[in-house]
Amino acid sequence: PACKIEVPERLTVSHEALVKNGLADRCVSVPVREATDADILLVHSEEYLEAVKKTPYMTLEDLKEFTLQYGDVYFHPNIYHCAKLAAGAALQLVDNVMTGKVRNGMALVRPPGHHSMRSAANGFCVFNNVAIAARYAKQKYGVKRVLIVDWDVHHGQGVQYCFEDDPSVLYFSWHRYEHQKFWPQLRESDYDSVGKEKGAGFNINVPWNKVGMKNSDYLSVFFHVLLPVAYEFCPDLVLVCAGFDSAIGDPEGEMCASPDIFAHLTHLLMNLAGGKLCAVLEGGYNLTSLPQSVCQTVQTLLGDPAPRPANLDGPCKSALESLYCVRSAHRQYWSCLKHAAELPTSDISTKRIKLAEEEERLEEAKEEKSVEEKMWPEPLKRVTPPIRTALVLPNDVACPDGCKRFSSSEDPDPLIVNKLRENFLKDTDDSNALTTLSSLIALIEKMEKNEICNGLALVRDVSMATMCVVQHAATALSNRVLVVCVGDAVDPSRGTEDGKTLLVQFSNKESEEQKCKYYIPVCLKKGCSDVSGFTQAVLGLLLPLGYKYDPSLVLLVRTPDSGLCDSVWQQLAGLLQGLAQGHTLVLMQEGEKACVGPTASSLLGDAAPSLGQLHAPLPKDVEALERLRHGLQADWKLLQTTG
Repeated sequence: PACKIEVPERLTVSHEALVKNGLADRCVSVPVREATDADILLVHSEEYLEAVKKTPYMTLEDLKEFTLQYGDVYFHPNIYHCAKLAAGAALQLVDNVMTGKVRNGMALVRPPGHHSMRSAANGFCVFNNVAIAARYAKQKYGVKRVLIVDWDVHHGQGVQYCFEDDPSVLYFSWHRYEHQKFWPQLRESDYDSVGKEKGAGFNINVPWNKVGMKNSDYLSVFFHVLLPVAYEFCPDLVLVCAGFDSAIGDPEGEMCASPDIFAHLTHLLMNLAGGKLCAVLEGGYNLTSLPQSVCQTVQTLLGDPAPRPANLDGPCKSALESLYCVRSAHRQYWSCLKHAAELPTSDISTKRIKLAEEEERLEEAKEEKSVEEKMWPEPLKRVTPPIRTALVLPNDVACPDGCKRFSSSEDPDPLIVNKLRENFLKDTDDSNALTTLSSLIALIEKMEKNEICNGLALVRDVSMATMCVVQHAATALSNRVLVVCVGDAVDPSRGTEDGKTLLVQFSNKESEEQKCKYYIPVCLKKGCSDVSGFTQAVLGLLLPLGYKYDPSLVLLVRTPDSGLCDSVWQQLAGLLQGLAQGHTLVLMQEGEKACVGPTASSLLGDAAPSLGQLHAPLPKDVEALERLRHGLQADWKLLQTTG
């Protein structure tokens, strides 16, 4: 029979949208090839491959008969050829990324793959494209660790079965589950299927037990499960089962996440594995939200700033229960989750409610079919500024390739000059300091107009420069500034009470109790020199705070005594560019000349160097971070991890 949703238009509308938005022209088009028998046999059995090989020669009746032995799959005389091309396209993408011909990429393929098992087609899938790609990368390029992120709305059980006893492949899937009522209705799609034998802990299932999940739910799971574990795992390659049936309007998923969330999910993965990321299309059946989501993903892979993550709330009750259960189930396997709350002893509350409501829901579902389709606004056009990175540097410091040296070409406004003198240069007649501060203000104004994306300044006094930028930016009514200070440069007593500035300060100094919602001191025993502790604080605390706050400017400040190594600093600079449409200004002391190159590289969109597999953070730091999170989560709901 013909399938009503897995239709050829899925590919044509996606490609047409890439062309129409000028994205196809900016991509390298990689020629496809058919996967060979040897490629397919990396995952599938010989008997199954031989059976599929016969399908082009079958009559329609034979094909129908053949299809009946598998679940929810359609065979056509041409499907064997198409399935070989789909798997081969994924392998071509892996080849190009692993050899450095391209930085990253996306394969638009049909049929999808993640449900296909060793000896069975399933759920529209014939060959398991991403599983084959993972085995191929390990075999051909000696890749030691592969992360597979499956954001399709269905559980990719075929990928799970393939790698559940393999600690070299970390498989993460979120999926509509509804306590096993939703297809494929498998017990092993629940949160407590964590992998087997040596692979225990390397299979992460996040079940969505109700429909209507939103952007906040998706981001919460990234911040509190996927990213901490992925950074601890330290993959050499990231593969994404990019199913967009988890977007709004999809008839299968019935979720409410907007297409632009995929820009953020993509961005958050792009600093892993040195940026080696291959996304392979899986599901996505709404012919409006599918191409929008594909464009958001590809535009982010191209390095364009992500849109503002507006109107985020905390996770809903059901998502929070799933998050709680997943973190508990994996706490014994990952040091970043050791502090997670233990599993509840009773059945989780929504399951009891769910089962009681089941009859009622079935009745409602019949009526819902007639309800008109969900509407959502088209994602705003993402306009990339003409200048990516501008630098304010002393004359004796060279400007790195790809950046533009910046100085204010116009004479500064006399009112601004007087204000600067009055507020910051009262006791000195330092013309160099005045020039630098004037340039910073001019740079901020260019960012506000979206003429420049981001910038870096070497200044004599980072504390003064920070206060100058914050004061100036706060004069605009709509501005909110997120100040991330690594070290003790900033005086917290100024400028945070009105909510126009959120200051998060990392240091090794015990601070007094937090007195203001918008000043958050993060004390780490070894300061910022402990890579694990600092990374976990960034992923589980800073990012949720930043996304909830939704600033119009990120000010990243580094003091000379910060103790932070370049690779962690680059990761921090890279991750923060998902906020404020990429408008990030980095301030460093003049003596930090050696750090200009690595920082500029991150601001230009290069992936940060890998941090290596992370050890356990210091127990005292973990306790301090947990106390801080508990104290903050009433105000900052994206910090919640338990019900």
